[in-house]
Amino acid sequence: MLPFAHLRILELAAVLAGPQVGQFFAELGAEVLKIEPPAGDVTRTWKTPAEAADTDVSAYFAASNWGKKSVVLDLTTPAGRARLHRLAASADIVLASYKPGDAEKLEADYATLSKENPRLIYGQITGYGPETARAGYDAVLQAEAGFMHLNAAAPGQPPQKMPVALMDLLAAHQLKEGILTALYHREKTGHGTLVQVSLLESALASLANQASSYLVTGHDPQPLGSGHPSIVPYGTVYTAADGQRLVLAVGSDGQFRELCFALARSAWALEDRFRTNPARVAHRAELEAMLTERIAQVSGAKLLAELVRRAVPAGAVRTVGEALRQPNAQAQLLPSAPGFPPAGLRTVAFHAAAWERVSELTPPPALGQLPATDVA
Repeated sequence: MLPFAHLRILELAAVLAGPQVGQFFAELGAEVLKIEPPAGDVTRTWKTPAEAADTDVSAYFAASNWGKKSVVLDLTTPAGRARLHRLAASADIVLASYKPGDAEKLEADYATLSKENPRLIYGQITGYGPETARAGYDAVLQAEAGFMHLNAAAPGQPPQKMPVALMDLLAAHQLKEGILTALYHREKTGHGTLVQVSLLESALASLANQASSYLVTGHDPQPLGSGHPSIVPYGTVYTAADGQRLVLAVGSDGQFRELCFALARSAWALEDRFRTNPARVAHRAELEAMLTERIAQVSGAKLLAELVRRAVPAGAVRTVGEALRQPNAQAQLLPSAPGFPPAGLRTVAFHAAAWERVSELTPPPALGQLPATDVA
């Protein structure tokens, strides 16, 4: 049996962060009721030009809504709120992503819903915390939390937003951790709790070595393109003679020596300016220029094979489609389902000996697929 087969979750959250948490629990066996307003989750309409216009399941919506049942409730009406309260009275977890103050107006807040259900765990996502009545949007948080500044080709170059809503995904992981902790707490005490996560705090907590560098040195980290501030060569994209783009992640002096052997430039590893990582960082521009010139002279396919043989971390730059077509990516794909031919993407990326991974999951639901009157 899957670990959360006994749980019922009400998903009042929309867009990405909350729905990612909902699919996570659905993949692990929980019943997830996606409570949508009459217009539906706004991401149902977020379609690329390549998508069909006659469906309310967009690719964006499909990214986070496998394994759920859609129930439409108009929480601006007394009947909709009453129905929500009946469902919450027997639910285990509620996921919400309202702007601060809106849940209270709709009587969908933790204080209201937990009155009849003290075991309820309520996961609340906000942009900037429950005291700031400002909606949170991923692109804005990427800018405000320092990520866009760091994600530029070089100092003085335009900041760039990352191509996935990373702040949402980081907040989703924080909320999963908080809810799992709350479930453990409930097992010990019998009581539920309110778990609050903000996109801002999740983003700041994920600055990792970049934040630590500032806090330790007082110097603001500067953008390096895809390079690394304290390791060289690491992350820079090179283009080989056959057009293959590749990156290196050389984390030790031994790996650098093996790289030099693979490039038939063993003397580089003996030079004082490159022999140690601190020296390579100090002489970053010189080494990068030499690597760029040498790699452009060799076959990328042969070089990557040789680096694998020598245990030097390196990889080809792949498109999304190429990445998903790799043999070792197949386990992360959900098989297509009747009436929904595209495959889906799992949110659960771990394996456990105690249970089998779910082999199939119902596809993302049409809006109001399950009438509210059919939900016990």
